[in-house]
Amino acid sequence: MAATTPSKPKKDWTKLNLSKRSADHFMFQLGYDNWIGTPDSVNIKGFNHSANFYFLYDFPFKSDQRFSVGAGIGVGSSNIYFDQTYPQVAAYQNQTLAFTPTGGGNHFKRFKLTTCYLEVPIELRFAVDPEHMDQSWKVAVGAKIGLLVSAYTKGVTAVNSAGATIGNITEKEYGKQFFNSPKLAGTLRVSKGVIGVFGQLQVNSLIKATAGPTVFPFSFGVVLSGL
Repeated sequence: MAATTPSKPKKDWTKLNLSKRSADHFMFQLGYDNWIGTPDSVNIKGFNHSANFYFLYDFPFKSDQRFSVGAGIGVGSSNIYFDQTYPQVAAYQNQTLAFTPTGGGNHFKRFKLTTCYLEVPIELRFAVDPEHMDQSWKVAVGAKIGLLVSAYTKGVTAVNSAGATIGNITEKEYGKQFFNSPKLAGTLRVSKGVIGVFGQLQVNSLIKATAGPTVFPFSFGVVLSGL
């Protein structure tokens, strides 16, 4: 009679040794940004980018330590570039955010719109090997809740009506009145060890309903995180 190979005992995911696993960690994200729903009159052009930095704490599930919840706080910023388009964020006399075409005189060659948020990220996480997070595959889905701290435009390179440079100068204008202060975005992150990729989509419009077009910012890029 042939000998039978004993089956491998099923691992008890409630009794892992996580003593070497840090409960708190930093997460850094660098992404490409753009908007969904941008009207044809708004000419977004260039390497739009974001940089996000968070401090988070990890709470493993007792019932299955491959799963955990991460929550923390941090800051996020987005930079959107416009070609021949002037976003008038400081025009307090306007009822809506005007995206005015430039030209016909002295003007800035391009503009950058920067928005900065104080953010609270929350994630539901799964790790294939939770005892060795520096080598394991990891997946996290979650959300970010943000509060608008600052919004401004930056005009770069003054040119004349013919497009010739007349001054290498910049000018900033600040104004938050056209933007929704609360931010809610869905997030997804996949990592191997400390390096991974992420994506996020804001589910409420960046611009207030009565102040301009309904646009939904999105971002994707690389992430560095221990968990």
